[in-house]
Amino acid sequence: MQKISAYIIAFNEAEKIKAAVESVVWADEVIVVDSNSADATTEIAAGLGARIVQVPFRGFGDLRNQAIDACQFDWILSLDADERCTREVRDEILELLAGQPAHNAYFVPRRNFMMGRWIRGSGWYPNFRQPQLFRKGSMRYVPTAVHEDYEILDGKPAGTLRNAIWQFPFRNLAEVIRKADRYSSLGALKLEEKRVTMASALGHGLWAFLKHYLLKRGFIDGWAGFVIAFGNFEGTFYRYAKRYEATQNWAPPAAEVLTRPPHPE
Repeated sequence: MQKISAYIIAFNEAEKIKAAVESVVWADEVIVVDSNSADATTEIAAGLGARIVQVPFRGFGDLRNQAIDACQFDWILSLDADERCTREVRDEILELLAGQPAHNAYFVPRRNFMMGRWIRGSGWYPNFRQPQLFRKGSMRYVPTAVHEDYEILDGKPAGTLRNAIWQFPFRNLAEVIRKADRYSSLGALKLEEKRVTMASALGHGLWAFLKHYLLKRGFIDGWAGFVIAFGNFEGTFYRYAKRYEATQNWAPPAAEVLTRPPHPE
């Protein structure tokens, strides 16, 4: 049986880290890659047997590359704090590692839960990010700030697991807003070479809404589908609007020093 490392990236995830770590305690090691959380994330993870590695945040691409470097074993399972490995995925991975895997990297389907329901549309089921199961040395991330790209170093195509992990992307609606703000700020950094206007920001935002709500059938998910589409509108609009803001000189006019006028004689 080939050995496997599971890494989890986290920042202030005290409410989610316990379930994430517990879903991968079957791995040969569990590493939590933390970016100096101010809450109890690391204490909870360490109490469950995870090894803590502190990495200052310089973008998700750099963070994931350093997570790979921290892993000891031949195979790696990449997990975020809002994701949970399922029994079916565990068994499928162990079956693969008991033999000779046909691929060096595998995409893992994700099933999302939001606002009390499993999401069926919105482009969220099944959805994928970068390959989450891969042989160490076969893949690296491009060091971008957000929505990081990747490259498979051996040039071979990635496979896809049959079973899905679970994702719980938002604790509540406040987190939807916080993530839209954070990710739009990081995403604006990727637009530095583009000419942006407020009109184009609106256009991109509207297209993001329509794509998720209509084309990706978010409407079948009720209000959850609407919130997902609207969150994509906000994140996309502010990503472009923040890039436009960075090109403008919106400094306020100089203020006068106001003294009391002379008293009339």
